[in-house]
Amino acid sequence: MKLIFLAHASFLLMTNNGTRIIFDPYKSGCFSGSFRYEAIQESANVVLVSHEHDDHNGVSEVLGNPKVFKDSGHFTYKDINIDGIASFHDTSKGAARGKNVMYVIETDSLRIAHLGDLGHSLSESELKQIGKVDMLLIPVGGYFTINSKVATDIVNNLKPSITIPMHYKTDAIDFPIVKVDEFLKDKKNVKKINSSEIDISKDKLPKTTEIWVLEMLKNE
Repeated sequence: MKLIFLAHASFLLMTNNGTRIIFDPYKSGCFSGSFRYEAIQESANVVLVSHEHDDHNGVSEVLGNPKVFKDSGHFTYKDINIDGIASFHDTSKGAARGKNVMYVIETDSLRIAHLGDLGHSLSESELKQIGKVDMLLIPVGGYFTINSKVATDIVNNLKPSITIPMHYKTDAIDFPIVKVDEFLKDKKNVKKINSSEIDISKDKLPKTTEIWVLEMLKNE
């Protein structure tokens, strides 16, 4: 399969059979122009939305006529298994920022977890629901989501083969979150990928957890 980092918390996953899945598409220019990532120019068969904030729920920006999932529960699309796991956008059970859905996708003999805008540590029960994953897409910027320390704890508990940080500060957003460097400091297993996309297969996974930092997609 192929994974492309669009920007922020949005990724395009393309399976070996050609199914296109977009996680958390955003609305370019949202929040009064403080969110300035380029508009999404990709089509999808499936869109997964973790919660209803404009930097994650931009379904209308996605080309095509995708099937949209926004809830917890077990779903299927063709030969793809999708598990939506209930969580919260804050540490007060949603009182501050509402609910969040973490998604685990199983396809091409791989399991991929996207944690959305997770805002709290994970309990033993929640970790068990996620289970063993090959690739973990995890927010690290803090303030609106878990911070680098909590993200590190989750990585250490889940032990994915590949961890890809997301939802961190760049020059394209004015959010009060931190840069990815905060999460990366003191870690020795970091790979800077000079591309927005990677090809992944079961037989090519690292033997121990590695952190892969992807560049964001630049539209031509």
